[in-house]
Amino acid sequence: MNIKPADRLAQFSEYYFSAKLRAIRQLMGEGRPIINLGIGSPDQMPHAEVIGALSGAAQSDDAHGYQPYQGLPALGEAIRGFYAREYHVNTGDKAVLPLLGSKEGIMHTSLAYLNPGDQVLIPALGYPTYTSVTRIVGAEPVYFPLLELSGWAPDWEFLEQLDCSKVKILWINYPHMPTGTRADRDLLARYVDFARSRNILLCHDNPYSFILNDTPLSIFNIKGAEEVAIELNSLSKSYNMAGWRVGWALGSEQLIQPVLQIKSNMDSGMFKPVQLAAIKALNLDHSWFEGLNDQYRQRQLLGFKIMDLLQCEYADNQSGMFVWAKAPNGDGEAFVEELLERYDVFMAPGFIFGEAGKSYIRLSLCASVEVLEEVYKRMS
Repeated sequence: MNIKPADRLAQFSEYYFSAKLRAIRQLMGEGRPIINLGIGSPDQMPHAEVIGALSGAAQSDDAHGYQPYQGLPALGEAIRGFYAREYHVNTGDKAVLPLLGSKEGIMHTSLAYLNPGDQVLIPALGYPTYTSVTRIVGAEPVYFPLLELSGWAPDWEFLEQLDCSKVKILWINYPHMPTGTRADRDLLARYVDFARSRNILLCHDNPYSFILNDTPLSIFNIKGAEEVAIELNSLSKSYNMAGWRVGWALGSEQLIQPVLQIKSNMDSGMFKPVQLAAIKALNLDHSWFEGLNDQYRQRQLLGFKIMDLLQCEYADNQSGMFVWAKAPNGDGEAFVEELLERYDVFMAPGFIFGEAGKSYIRLSLCASVEVLEEVYKRMS
């Protein structure tokens, strides 16, 4: 019997990390002492009070049933309070839609707004899911350049001259993954103006706000953004809760309602104890981020030290939980394979984030100082 899969599967391949990490697990099963610095899965624990809230709530008689599609009202209020406190944004006129991680939001937003044949503007270096989801729904990705010599700034000349008659969505992500570039208000304002002038939905994917970044910004810090923007955010990176799958979409009621329409047909709400634990996380004071970043600063310095040893070029003002660096041989994929073979250390090759990243590699800081020191020792 030969049951043929859908034609859409020909438009994209299995997610790189899904296949590569399977291969690495096989090598480890053969006895190789591989250190994985490829993926951004936080290794530190969530706050003890967050874990306690989850555990305690799970004992409640009403914890295990279906939950509201739009989440507990208290979770929405916690997200609003978080935006007021950390971004200085008043969300009173906006809708909050909890998500099972912000990755779900990329799919739901695309299903809600894209028809086959529509175009989507995607940075030439970016999260691979923007491209794969665009193709899943039958739309066309259009990549706009990021200028390496200008600190990965967007190529505004390209964007201004582009025919946007078929463009429906523009994806942006700051602090930017994989380059670690920060945005300022002027940059975000220019994106907002661009989207407004061309009637494009501007989607800001914002999970790295607080990692090695002293100036966290929301797209809603920008006047006029509420007319055209949706922001995705999550607890995965900021609160060490990647596996909990807690995120949200924020935007005007008009823009969020189509996303809810899709979501309500695809799942039945978030586990109540997870929501209650998320509320606890969102109400932690700012000292949580200070402690988190003390750890990441130490790790980043070691990451730079490793890159110096490998003779890789990098910017030392990067944000986020990675070090983005140019391979000395100009071939990131070959260099990554060489590191894996010689030192049993895996890093991500830059090509998976776009053709513009072919000469780069990415080191994850989701490893302890001791592990990073071991990496340095192996390579010395």
